[in-house]
Amino acid sequence: MTEQDEIRRLKELIAKQQLQLAEKDEIIRKQNIRIENMTQALLHAKKKIFGRSSEMTAPMKGQMFLFESTAELAKKLLQEQHAVTVPAHKRKIVPRKAGIREEMLSVLPKEYEEYVIDDKEVCSVCGSDLTNVGKQYVRTEVEYQQAKLIVKQIYRQVKKCTSCGTDGSVNVKDHLQKAAVPASVLSHSIATPSLVAHIMYQKFAMGIPLNRMEKDFYRMGLVLPRKNMANWVIRCSEDWFTPIYERIHECMIQKCENLHMDETRIQVNKEPGKKASSDSFMWILQSGASEKIKATLFHYSRTRSRKVAVDLLTGYHGYLTTDAYTAYENLNMDGIKNNFCWSHVRRYYVESIPLDSNGKELENSKGAEAREYIDLLFKLEDEMKNLSYEEKREKRQVASRAMLDAFWAWVDETASTPTTNEKLTKALNYTINHKKQLETFLEDGRLAISNNLCESHIRPFATARRAWLFADTPKGAAANAVLYTLVESARANDLDVYEYLNHILTIMPNTDFCNQPEAVDSLLPWSDQLPEICYLSKYRKNARLDKQATDIIS
Repeated sequence: MTEQDEIRRLKELIAKQQLQLAEKDEIIRKQNIRIENMTQALLHAKKKIFGRSSEMTAPMKGQMFLFESTAELAKKLLQEQHAVTVPAHKRKIVPRKAGIREEMLSVLPKEYEEYVIDDKEVCSVCGSDLTNVGKQYVRTEVEYQQAKLIVKQIYRQVKKCTSCGTDGSVNVKDHLQKAAVPASVLSHSIATPSLVAHIMYQKFAMGIPLNRMEKDFYRMGLVLPRKNMANWVIRCSEDWFTPIYERIHECMIQKCENLHMDETRIQVNKEPGKKASSDSFMWILQSGASEKIKATLFHYSRTRSRKVAVDLLTGYHGYLTTDAYTAYENLNMDGIKNNFCWSHVRRYYVESIPLDSNGKELENSKGAEAREYIDLLFKLEDEMKNLSYEEKREKRQVASRAMLDAFWAWVDETASTPTTNEKLTKALNYTINHKKQLETFLEDGRLAISNNLCESHIRPFATARRAWLFADTPKGAAANAVLYTLVESARANDLDVYEYLNHILTIMPNTDFCNQPEAVDSLLPWSDQLPEICYLSKYRKNARLDKQATDIIS
């Protein structure tokens, strides 16, 4: 081998080694990127668990901070266009109203307690006799009186006909006539409407699991196993609440034009064909804030498939506010227009903001810039909240439109720049792919820019789930859906949940609701035929006055 061949061989070897080193450097670079992304994911997960839960953020430092208000920002973004004036938001400090405690206590029963001076007592100064001159107010207190259980034994009067069974009577046999007795809520059971309503209220409104109630009843002297309570809930749900539940769903589909939808997990231990630890789902259908019908519908399903959403929405025509889950995006149903949630977009960008080892956000990140744009969009909405729906639509067409144009320009510019931040890439792709549905809210002032309304009604269910953990059977899960529907819909209509449930359980067993559908309508949570006691105390007076006005008109 000549010297030139040796040099050539060495050069090839060096080139090959350099190539191998470059490949290894690229592998190391990709591994470092992966490690950084995994570290950031871990830091965000830690912050989500241990950090503050509020989604509110302080204004970001930098160029966007220079704008004094969203109106000014919109004006800048519009450039030569004429921007509407949206007044800057100022936090109002609401002073405490005088007499608010007295107003609150006025609806509660009152007892008077007076301490007197013994007739034999004399003046503590000179020893002379005392004469009564009146009494002095000392203080007002609220006393707690423990609930009590009462055993009711039901009897009915029996009378005998004085004519039947006698000579010459039309009826040759004696006739015994018995007094009418209301039907029991559950046959062959000690259950009463008040007892069952209390159990339902405690679990579905207060989030107390049945095992804790079992202990509390035992303390009060009643042995009531949780299995019995669970059976009561299921049977009452099937027999008395399901017709109301189905009617709520029917009214939402037929009468609403603005609905929200979401879903959350639920574990069902004895779901056929599934492991006990696997997830089933609770779907939530929520009427929009603009709707006269205030209702929240929970629906249990073993799957999260598109078919469930289609079945729930069959017959509906209007806007549907959701996240961008594929089941909603690919509904392909005539008459339904998607309106996607900006809060979800915001969360994607928040998750992309780099954190230091202490969980503090690093400055000047693209995720923080996107969040600032979206925060300003929400601020605009807040400033327009007192406007009519038509006025809000007109303002959106100018101010919100300008804000969105600036945001989309930022998205395009940012997406064209390579980045190793996988979360940022995901957020950008999510935004770009759903641009059309994210702009739907501009069309109608009734639409919300987020699905927060629906999520707020899911929260009681999600919070209570941490206590009761699972449903044992599909029937139990279906009963949960029915009861959470009635409870959350009652809350939305300012009803006393316990009294409302007690009223239904009192009326339904004595009603032929199969042949009298109007009886079911009278028990809907927004019905004006509900008795005064079904309303929360502070709304009872208004309900009474509204009913009187209706009676006068009719």
